[in-house]
Amino acid sequence: MTVEYRLKEVDQIAKQILELSNYKTILFQGNLGSGKTTLIKALVKNLGSEDYVSSPTFSLLNEYKTEDGETIYHMDLYRLKNEIEAFDMGLEEILENDSWKFIEWPDKINSLLGTDYHSATIISTKENFRHLEFN
Repeated sequence: MTVEYRLKEVDQIAKQILELSNYKTILFQGNLGSGKTTLIKALVKNLGSEDYVSSPTFSLLNEYKTEDGETIYHMDLYRLKNEIEAFDMGLEEILENDSWKFIEWPDKINSLLGTDYHSATIISTKENFRHLEFN
């Protein structure tokens, strides 16, 4: 799916992504400020969580719960130094479970990722507009 959308349409885009998803892991690419966390907030909401969603820039990992008690993981690996840190945090166990996982800056853990994931690249094209490529 390739689409250009306004930020006010982010909930509709999140619904489309969830409908198209064959996998529960989505890797997010994009420059700082491109809208990765904004889209992840909409995805978490559409999955049925009322938790406050924020970027885990310093903690690297946030967990959210849906109304059904399912866990959603949101990782922001920008500050991760190397894959050894990922192992120390137990990320490989999280990557192996069947929960939803939204991962920003996934290139930091390439060797830990399998093949069952989607990729979402977001580009800020102009004020309040985003270009999304989702595969």
